[in-house]
Amino acid sequence: MGGTGEGTPALSSRIAALRAHAERLSGHPIRALVSADPGRSAALSVSAGPLHASFARQRYDGRALDELFGLASSAGLDAALRALAGGEQVNPTEGRPALHTALRARDAATPAAREAVQLARAARARMAELVRGIHQAGITDVVSVGIGGSDLGPRLVVDALAQPGTGLPRVHFLSNVDPAAAASVTAGLDPARTAVILVSKSFGTQETLLNGRILADWLGDGSRLYAVSANPGRAAETFDIDPSRVLPMWDWVGGRYSMWSAVGFPIAIALGMERFEALLGGAAEMDEHVLSAPLRENIAAWHALTAVWNRNALGLHSHAVVPYAERLRLLPAYLQQLVMESLGKSVRADGSRVGLDTVPVWWGGTGTDVQHSFFQALHQGTGVASMDFIGVIDPGIAGHDDNAHALLANLLAQSEALANGQDSDDPHRAYAGNRPNTVLLLDRLDARSLGALVAMYEHSVYLQGVLWGINPFDQFGVELGKQVANRLLPALKGDGEAGDPVTHDLIARIRRAQ
Repeated sequence: MGGTGEGTPALSSRIAALRAHAERLSGHPIRALVSADPGRSAALSVSAGPLHASFARQRYDGRALDELFGLASSAGLDAALRALAGGEQVNPTEGRPALHTALRARDAATPAAREAVQLARAARARMAELVRGIHQAGITDVVSVGIGGSDLGPRLVVDALAQPGTGLPRVHFLSNVDPAAAASVTAGLDPARTAVILVSKSFGTQETLLNGRILADWLGDGSRLYAVSANPGRAAETFDIDPSRVLPMWDWVGGRYSMWSAVGFPIAIALGMERFEALLGGAAEMDEHVLSAPLRENIAAWHALTAVWNRNALGLHSHAVVPYAERLRLLPAYLQQLVMESLGKSVRADGSRVGLDTVPVWWGGTGTDVQHSFFQALHQGTGVASMDFIGVIDPGIAGHDDNAHALLANLLAQSEALANGQDSDDPHRAYAGNRPNTVLLLDRLDARSLGALVAMYEHSVYLQGVLWGINPFDQFGVELGKQVANRLLPALKGDGEAGDPVTHDLIARIRRAQ
């Protein structure tokens, strides 16, 4: 994680310079920056494949951008991207590479990456055989059991791209350990015509094992039970799954970067292998752009630097993602994990304190629905959030042009209104504006474009980690709560006591009510 990421004084100096630019621009709202520069929109826009991004409504100017890209150069972002794709040890706390790009790569430049590409292709070939078998077996429904990175990516893609009437199985997802979730998923399904996939990298994830047992018992016939795991022996042993129905994962792929691997098995079942390959192709196309484009023309670098600017120069604590596409309704939840689990760190890769704010809170919802909920606070609240607006130019649904035009009109209007605001003698009808936002436009919503969009966010997250000197590939923060929960389980079942005095009292109340 080289460059500025290794030198706190150098990074602090750069951030101080960014803050000086933010102070200089404090009297220049976004609408003034836009109106003063006729070429701003074109100059602050970047395209890559099916994705176009406009950064023209961010609160920076040319001088501030020079400083930002100076930070990028001193941090060695180009070298960091090559290290990622080449299979170098970019996950130092766990001593691993992070080779998710190899899962979708057409070729590779280093022996480590080439080996990963070959393993990924072999796994896809095995997956294609299993997909064909499921499609030919008269199976109508598939339940994918996983949580976190083993669930959110496939769930997003299937929800966005699966189409009724194709004759392919319907894919359902089960993640929450709440037994009501399992009951809801299986309601109305015929176990004789349903297959179940258990997805867990370690095959030690509590929620997946508990839900897997419910589903295995409900299924009855283990011949329709499949698994995806980096621990295939444990998968086969725990649920007596034939090894031919266990697909591999590897420790060089983090869970939240894994839907390009056999974790995408549910995607291939729901969409077919051809569209799964198109998803990978869109991501590979974005990889090639990010690895080859100069930083000033690199869409992921622009996105990452804008995030650092908004967090460290402007001091914004919140970032909203609003896709104006119903089929992308799960994208905010997917990005919450990708971004906040990756960048939610307060120490650097070397163990020292970051000394800066890192990831803001990511949240969001689908336009136009959320215009009638939290947009009031975005327009007139005391806090300011940065935003990503995501739109689709061609909706892919013929005969409803009025709806499609209204959807895009609302996206464009909200971006403009949040940036420009509106003066009024009536304070209740005044809008401060100056809310920074980025507009991301997809040509259409298909497998290729969705793959490109997700890969862009992956690269942005990695580059933010490089800029802050943190490791975006571990997630030790999720472990403590799990460890405490395991200690509390016996007490909830009546076997002794555990936890602090507050927990003792709550457990006693729970047990009295059971």
